[in-house]
Amino acid sequence: MALDPKPVVKAEMLIRKPAENVFEAFVDPEITTKFWFTKSSGRLEEGKKVKWEWEMYGVSGEILVKELVPNKRILIEYADDGTKVEWNFTVRTENETFVTIKHFGFTGNDEDIVNYAIDSMGGYTMVLCGLKAFLEHNILLNLVADKAPDAHVAR
Repeated sequence: MALDPKPVVKAEMLIRKPAENVFEAFVDPEITTKFWFTKSSGRLEEGKKVKWEWEMYGVSGEILVKELVPNKRILIEYADDGTKVEWNFTVRTENETFVTIKHFGFTGNDEDIVNYAIDSMGGYTMVLCGLKAFLEHNILLNLVADKAPDAHVAR
């Protein structure tokens, strides 16, 4: 039985900060490295390729920024597998932004697709929790690094 339609992962969270601050947290690696990846080759800009690194795990990924609508939407494509991730920033009040992250375009056999989608859902949920703690309370939760401490590479 083939998966039809293919899964679309969705993670959402209310962040009690203005949309400009929340959007910038994903565009500016100086901020993003506080709650997600550890290193980036640069800011997100439409049409630009950027490399993200998770140094503790010895992994990296290159993304292409497909679309950037300030304070509203980000669309990227992962170079290694062609999946896409879309962020939407919905203003609720002057100091509240509802963030929706969708990851889609999974390929492979059904079991691989389901496993990838489940892993992605957990990952993006952690990212949003880390973002919320950092932006609202200036707390670094280290969620991504602490998820799999036994997988850290020796330095």
